[in-house]
Amino acid sequence: MACDGHINSCVKLLLLVVVLCAARAVADRTKTLDFDVKPGGVVQTFSAKLKKYKCTFTYACQGGTNEQWQMSVGLSDDEQMFSCSVWRPQGKSYLFFTQFKAEIKGAKIEYATAYSQTAVGGQRDVALKEEEYIVSESSVTHREGKFNSELSKLTVIGRTRHDEL
Repeated sequence: MACDGHINSCVKLLLLVVVLCAARAVADRTKTLDFDVKPGGVVQTFSAKLKKYKCTFTYACQGGTNEQWQMSVGLSDDEQMFSCSVWRPQGKSYLFFTQFKAEIKGAKIEYATAYSQTAVGGQRDVALKEEEYIVSESSVTHREGKFNSELSKLTVIGRTRHDEL
């Protein structure tokens, strides 16, 4: 396409291409998925993958009916950090969790927190006591006998493993 005499059209087209490329780059680095947390005491699993990185949420819970939850995974611009968040967008879950585990593959956990309540509708995040869960290099897991069965959000951030030259 020649831009002779149509500079404004070419500039607009170029800006559109830049915006679309930037939107695609962001889309390639983040993903949010909806899923149902199902009571019934049966162990359930939900996973999301982004490039070569994966987050898996495994749980069992009782009481109530299905709740809509979300999982977001993301990569930093330099692909040095991988994040995974699992949460109930409506706030506090009314389910009684008997177990939970969030596991990431392809990264080593540097930060992880679990919450009994999420910041929604004027409420604030309420973190679980550190004694209620265990953080390892690749997972966050409930601590048997210490976890009080309340879970509404998990956040995990890990450093990706890059081969050194």
